[in-house]
Amino acid sequence: MNTTIPLYPYKESYPVKQIESRDVDEFLLPEEKLRGIFLQKLRGRTAIENALSNVSVELSIDLIAKVVDRGNLGGEAMVLFFNWAIKQPGIPRDAHSYYIIIRALGRRKFFEFMIQVLHDMVKDGVKPNLETVSAVMDSFIRARRVHKALDMFENLEEFGLTPDTESLNVLLLCLCRRTHVGAANSLFNAVGGKIKFNCVTYNIMVSGWSKLGRVSEMERTVKAMIADGFTPDCSTFSYLIEGLGRAGQIDDAVEILDHMKEKGCIPDTRVYNAMISNFISTQNFDECKKYYKALLESNFDPDLHTYTKLISAFLKSQQVADALEIFEEMLIQGIVPPTGSLTSFIEPLCSYGPPHAAMMIYKKARKFGCQISLNAYKLLLKRLSRFGKSGMLLNLWDEMQESGHTSDMEVYEYVINGLCNIGHLENAVHVMEEALRKGFCPSKIVCSKLNNKLLAANDVDKAYKLFLKIKDARRNENAQRYWRCNGWHF
Repeated sequence: MNTTIPLYPYKESYPVKQIESRDVDEFLLPEEKLRGIFLQKLRGRTAIENALSNVSVELSIDLIAKVVDRGNLGGEAMVLFFNWAIKQPGIPRDAHSYYIIIRALGRRKFFEFMIQVLHDMVKDGVKPNLETVSAVMDSFIRARRVHKALDMFENLEEFGLTPDTESLNVLLLCLCRRTHVGAANSLFNAVGGKIKFNCVTYNIMVSGWSKLGRVSEMERTVKAMIADGFTPDCSTFSYLIEGLGRAGQIDDAVEILDHMKEKGCIPDTRVYNAMISNFISTQNFDECKKYYKALLESNFDPDLHTYTKLISAFLKSQQVADALEIFEEMLIQGIVPPTGSLTSFIEPLCSYGPPHAAMMIYKKARKFGCQISLNAYKLLLKRLSRFGKSGMLLNLWDEMQESGHTSDMEVYEYVINGLCNIGHLENAVHVMEEALRKGFCPSKIVCSKLNNKLLAANDVDKAYKLFLKIKDARRNENAQRYWRCNGWHF
């Protein structure tokens, strides 16, 4: 079967003159411009703040989050930048703004600076909320400093808060989420009688034991919950069903679902999701479909978790037709998958079989306005390149650039390789030259492949000219690598 290729399928994404006329600073994102100030090694806070004020960017709370969440700034630099940013007009001095810097410092384990910002927050008259407290506690627990999180809970009064039911639930949730269920249980028993529990408190503990498949502990917690005057709800039953599934007691999970219906407690989406997850773990897809249909017939609708679980399971077992059907139903219901989930759907389809199914997922997602990640585009380009679908490959490349993604070296390699596979050498040479002009030097394997194809086609003159250009680009690349190893940035 011959692939129809346009007469001139290739065009440069950016003219050469346009690239040469633009300033180097214009290629940087706003957050990169602000982070670049700290690479200049300026002396003194005043000099740094003046340099930050001279950067031509429109400062917003989202931009502040991008600066501190990404890059490699140190703790002191992050705090200095935030203290400057919070003084700028249009930036609110509220709990959410402080939450952004506290979360960023906690993720990088700059705990001293994190506590310092928390104290500064209180001095400025901004009262921390539960979101801020959760970020601090979760940072300690993620770094396996559970005692620090417990000390934080005991000393909440220093920050204008009291150790009450809500703050206890926040700490228990952080502990159970990070599988520190033993510490959560010790705290739960220690504060019993001192702090009043609610239904959420018991559900958090049941969810923690559920992740470990500890059926006896789940049953003990539910009994204590009933003795305290609380009635188990759908969240409780969903955690019980999930825990029984992890313990391999699928039949008992089915009995709990039937018991719910007998007691008049109508199962919701979370309960059905737990049942579907249990049968996915046992590779029983007939039962998965059965409970999925039961969910559709109930008064509740499937959510993103339902569709993601089913699609991922079907793709893993190479049941592509079922996965495509569920994916289409999800889009029709108006549920748009996030970028990461969409990439996880495309990735297995690009590991086996032709790229037809992966392209179907891509086209349907794009039709419904889903955002496609650069990694997803790379997976598709690589698969199309391998199967010699150059027409689809070039169209996909254009759509990738229209969506705002810029081509990197991997993208150029996939395009060149795909054009070489079907013998479109002239277009492959044009793409190679564009990559070299933009500072990308494809791998030696791709360069050798194109060079050998040109020699086999008796186009020696073009092969020699391209060889000289690649040689110069390789020399420049080696020089830049040497500069950067020595800390020289040009």
